[in-house]
Formats: sequence, structure tokens, C-alpha cells
Amino acid sequence: MRKIKTPFTQMLGIDYPIVCAPMFLISNEDMMVAAAEAGGIGCFPALNYRPIENYAQVLKNIRSRTSKPIGVNIIVNKSNTRQREDLKLALDHGVEMFITSLGNPKEVIEEAHKNGAKVFCDVTNIEHGKKVQDLGADGVIAVGAGAGGHAGPISPLVLLPWLKSELKIPILAAGGVSRGSQVLACLALGADGVSVGTRFIASRESPASEDYKQAIVQSSPEDIVLSTKISGTPASVINTDYIKKMGTDLTLPLRLLKDHPRTKRWAVPLIHWLGTRSLEEAAQKPTWKTVWSAGQSVGLVDEILSVAEIYGQLVVEYWQEWERLKGVEG
Repeated sequence: MRKIKTPFTQMLGIDYPIVCAPMFLISNEDMMVAAAEAGGIGCFPALNYRPIENYAQVLKNIRSRTSKPIGVNIIVNKSNTRQREDLKLALDHGVEMFITSLGNPKEVIEEAHKNGAKVFCDVTNIEHGKKVQDLGADGVIAVGAGAGGHAGPISPLVLLPWLKSELKIPILAAGGVSRGSQVLACLALGADGVSVGTRFIASRESPASEDYKQAIVQSSPEDIVLSTKISGTPASVINTDYIKKMGTDLTLPLRLLKDHPRTKRWAVPLIHWLGTRSLEEAAQKPTWKTVWSAGQSVGLVDEILSVAEIYGQLVVEYWQEWERLKGVEG
């Protein structure tokens, strides 16, 4: 298939500017290998593998199965006591790309650059974008409204050109992308690539339960709601019967503990732990606690395909839309 060249693909030495996004509990070894071999790049959260020995083994396994670039997502806030070990192991295995979330990426940037690796940081606004650019980040991931997980509040139609006008580093668009026409649209708005998550939940390599995958296929954008119960920060989930019953807002006691200066330090990790348990129970096995993370792009997912087929579909659709627009009269 015809390549799609951008500053991002040239930076990483890949064929297509499409990242198989890091997804908690979902991104796995098979998905990472398939994304790399398809000409893109996959990134997985280091914390998907516990204990740390399992993480080290997965890095070794991926490296034995593909020589193409791979990525690791590292949570860089203080609650992640494993971040330095996770970073070192990834660097020892020659990981080419890091995505940082929820904290200060300074140490990751400094250490990664010693190995020639690239670091992209999640941002939702100009302030965060400028901060990580000043720290030496190689790029940002613009998390806009409609994304799965911790979605940003700003429409990609505004966020991407806004960041492009102020930053000098590459931008990846995250939120709402599941078709090739959207990849082209993001590049037109100033992005150098896209980060795709929800579409890959409904892949054959995904470890998500069959119920979860079918929910992705059958849901519409209106079925996605923001819940603060998972981590205390608004996160996009499918509005299942369980979510409707439990509500999407933190209970008053937890909200008070989270906001109070004296209790915030331990309340935030507690809230995150409680939400994580619900996700773990629901993601990979049938449970009445159906807490399924997903973005608004569920409305454009029609079937379960392999990771390679999804990449192929995105690229074909991209060039089809490119040709269509060439025929539009000015």
C-alpha cells in the first residue's frame, strides 16, 4: 500500500502515521507486534503487566517477534512507583517511542534521549503543550473531546490548529478517529499523525471480552458518557445498565475527600484503585459490573477485524478520500 509520509513517520521510521494507542488492560503483545508489522506503531501501558517481571518478559517477547519500532506508555505521576524501573527496562530493550501521561515527563525525556528514543506527551491545551515542549518533548498527543479514557474538553477542530499555531514539535491527534477520512482530516488540521484506541478494542488480537467488543460495534456516539468514578477525573465509558444504575459522579464523601487539602493525597489514589478494580473485572471477562472504556468513535465501528486489517482499511480510506477531494472544484 502507498505510504503516508509526515514528520512523525520520518522521525520513527514507519510507513503510516497511525499509533495503536496505549489502552489500560487492552493493549497487549499481539497488538503491538501486529501494529508494527502493519507499518504503524503500537504503544502499550507498562502497568498492563504486573508484576514487573511480566513486563520485562513481554518486552523481550515483542522484540523477538518484530524488529520494527514499538512504544511504551508510562504514567509519570508520583503514584506510579514503578516508573523508573519501567523506563529502564524499556530502554534496555531499545524501545523507540514513549508516551507519557498524568505528570511531569522531564526524567523520561532526559533518559529516553540518551538512547535516541522519542517522547510524546499527552496534552489537552496550549499550557501543557508549551510546558512539555520546553522540557524537550519530541511531540505531543492532542487529546480532544470524544476520546476514550481521559478525554480532553476541546473539540479536535479547534485543538489541533490551536496547538499547531503555537508549537514547533509534531502533534498526534487523539479522539474520535476510526476511519481513514478522519486521519486525513486531522492532518489537514495540523496533526502529523493520529492515535487510535477505541477502534482497536474491536480487533481479533484484543484481549477484551466478546461482550465488550460487541458493545463497541453496537454502540453509538450517544452511548458514551463521562464518568468521574473511575479515577476522579472525567473518563469516557459506554453507558451500560450498570453505569446508569451507579451514576457517573463521585459520591459526596469521596468528592469531599478528593477536594480537601488534608485528604487529597491519599483519596486520589484510593479513587483510582477502586475504579481500576471495576475496569479489570469488566474488560476481560463477563461481569455484571460492565465498566467499558470507549470513545465516541464507537459509532463508526461496524465489525471486528484484525489489527492488520484495521490498518489496511484506514490507509485505503485515507487515499480514497484524498482522491475524492482532489476532484472537488474550487
